[in-house]
Amino acid sequence: MELVKVIRAERTMPITTAGLAAATDSGEVVTVRGMAHALRDFGGVRFVVLRRHDGVTQVVLPEDARMPKEGDAVEFTGVVVSEPRAPGGFELRAGTIRVLSTPAEPMPVPIHKTNMGLTLDTDLSLRPITLRNLRARAVMKLREGLARGFRDSLAARGFTEIHTPKLEALSAEGGASVFRVPYFQHKAVLAQSPQFYKQMMVGVFERVYEVGPVFRAEKHNSSRHLNEYTSLDLEMGFIDSVEDVMACETYALRYMMDLLRGEYAPQLDALKLTVPEIDGIPALRFDEAKARAAETYNLPRGDPNDLTPEEEQAIGRYAAEKLGSEFVFVTRYPSKKRPVYAMDDPDDPRLTLSFDLLFRGMEITTGGQRVHDYHAQVSKIIGRGLDPAGFEHYLMIHKHGMPPHGGLGMGLERLLKQLTGAANIRQACLFPRDTTRLSP
Repeated sequence: MELVKVIRAERTMPITTAGLAAATDSGEVVTVRGMAHALRDFGGVRFVVLRRHDGVTQVVLPEDARMPKEGDAVEFTGVVVSEPRAPGGFELRAGTIRVLSTPAEPMPVPIHKTNMGLTLDTDLSLRPITLRNLRARAVMKLREGLARGFRDSLAARGFTEIHTPKLEALSAEGGASVFRVPYFQHKAVLAQSPQFYKQMMVGVFERVYEVGPVFRAEKHNSSRHLNEYTSLDLEMGFIDSVEDVMACETYALRYMMDLLRGEYAPQLDALKLTVPEIDGIPALRFDEAKARAAETYNLPRGDPNDLTPEEEQAIGRYAAEKLGSEFVFVTRYPSKKRPVYAMDDPDDPRLTLSFDLLFRGMEITTGGQRVHDYHAQVSKIIGRGLDPAGFEHYLMIHKHGMPPHGGLGMGLERLLKQLTGAANIRQACLFPRDTTRLSP
């Protein structure tokens, strides 16, 4: 039997941009690999901008070398020298070149340009290629940073990561906004939320979180909705009030923004973005926020039980102009528009101990305190005209003891859209799924 040995580390881990910078003017010979992203020929001097895993590197070709094609996978060996005009302040002066693969067809779009000049539909149809554009790639790298920051911030606070089912029995809450799928001899749906499962896991681990997909079969076609999106969820037990959940989200967001500001500075620079400083987030009661938006910006008051997108924008503007914050919590939503698991306000049962978080005028989070008493939860289910028998497994946790608890779900794409100033939420998603798009 032949033993497979551990591959040399330098073959499994490519040299980083920081490693190249450290080798500048040292005379050390290095080898880099990447994709020929842009080609530049200035007569006597020819450059290749090499797209690599963590950025781009400018490579100066030897005089007698053939210019690679755009899209070639290339290996260069040479020395790194200072060059203030090059990305990162250095360039690789290649001594040898090896083409590892070459494309069968020319690039269909100018991915090397800052602005590719594409319609959104063309961009999304060519997504496997257009994501190679450096700006598009930077956006998706920030997406990684937000999800990573959410995970790391909660792990540091004693939360356990969970992974809940995305195939469920027919929704006990009813409603038309579920994707129904055949499942052997059963009827199943794609999960709209991990809500019931993460509450179940509070009884196991006390503090849990999940980063995963959720599915909404709503027939909308707006710039702020997707039919499949990524939700950043948390649920925590032994809370004293809903404000504990809001404080936990404030902490997580501050951690996420600090992480972007530090480790994702190259992407922020490429996109010319600054991220918010978060010392605290102001909170307005639902009725108060609605009134201030109407009075300050002469807006008609919409649905008395919910906020319209125009009201969200006005409240976000009010928070920025009057409260000095790009984020604002809106609390004490009417019970009519909140789910069956939302705890009613003991001082006014018409309201709930729940909240939304708005960021730059768009709702990115819904959360609140949950019902933890068995009899109260059964009563609320019946009060909504639902059958407790359809909630058998969910009610099991209440029947056998649950601590006071609460949690939230934050839409990753909405957060990223607002952070980057994208016109459409689809630009904050790798491969969007909406009412018309199921590929690529």
